[in-house]
Amino acid sequence: MKLDELKPAQANKEAKRVGRGIGSGLGKTSGRGHKGQKARSGGGVRRGFEGGQTPLYRRLPKRGFTNIHRKEYTEVTLTMLNKSSKEEVTAESLIADGIISKANHGIVILGTGKLEKKLTVKAVRFTKGAKESIEALGGKTEVI
Repeated sequence: MKLDELKPAQANKEAKRVGRGIGSGLGKTSGRGHKGQKARSGGGVRRGFEGGQTPLYRRLPKRGFTNIHRKEYTEVTLTMLNKSSKEEVTAESLIADGIISKANHGIVILGTGKLEKKLTVKAVRFTKGAKESIEALGGKTEVI
């Protein structure tokens, strides 16, 4: 057995058996108290219910707009590109090198930092400065 193979002990807690006589401590009303909404079968209130008072989600003003078709891009800087092991940089190669964790709808190259090697970069979009920096070193930019 190794330290990384240790697992916490499983608790063997028995389920509460309710409604099994007054001697059990959970007989008669089965721990639900007397009458009321929560005592009834299927009783209880939904999430956000405030006892009939106008709930918070209806009292607060609704403003703005959320575009459900919004595209979210992963931003990659020139400094991050320096860590790339391949000469042809794509979203897949950056994920493989562990530079980014996911590509979302594609990658956008930002001109932050300083590029130190010649690269061929394939991305959805490039900033003006990033494109200039890559091409200044003899690299290529390719818009997917």
